[in-house]
Amino acid sequence: MEIVVVSRHTEVPERFRQHVEDKLSKVGQFSPYAQRVDVEVTHENNPRLADRSERVELTVRAKGPVVRAEASAPDRYAALDLAAGKLFERLRRARDRRKSHHGRAEAPPVPEPVELAPEPVEDDEISMTPTPPTETGVAVEAQLGDSPVVIRQKVHDTDPMTVDQALAEMELVGHPFYLFVDAETKQPCVVYNRRGWTYGVIRLNYEAEALMHATA
Repeated sequence: MEIVVVSRHTEVPERFRQHVEDKLSKVGQFSPYAQRVDVEVTHENNPRLADRSERVELTVRAKGPVVRAEASAPDRYAALDLAAGKLFERLRRARDRRKSHHGRAEAPPVPEPVELAPEPVEDDEISMTPTPPTETGVAVEAQLGDSPVVIRQKVHDTDPMTVDQALAEMELVGHPFYLFVDAETKQPCVVYNRRGWTYGVIRLNYEAEALMHATA
């Protein structure tokens, strides 16, 4: 399994790289088919964000959907510990979910998740207005004046999926909601965690009708 460490706005010493490899050596226990783990370390220069100036993002790539986790802290070692804890828990849930489906008919491959959470930025395109992006996979950020508020937008390619698949993807990325297109109705939908094991689904019927007419 390959572990790739990249940095943004900071330098990553060899000592920390070795610590990352030692910390993530357990990934194979939860995901035997993991091929690579991408690690991005980002330093935030804004003094208002000193309490979370170090951010670590982890992405496990294997056959099937990717699994992500991230965390911020004043220290990158602490951020790595927090992110790794989240990652191991999501990998464990994914493993348990596969076991619970053992013996059933094989489900169709799940498309790579459509995330509404931060991802590594391939293009540092920063603007002062929240202009919608047009290029797939390229993040666009806009800071609101002098405030610390930053709006981040990104366009994703996706394929329709079932509600069950969307819930699985939501668990893997560790977010309280997940945006997808329903495979049966073609409606844009959001699944979200209400409390405990109770979930909700919001459907946009108007957009679904427009999509159906457009493809007719």
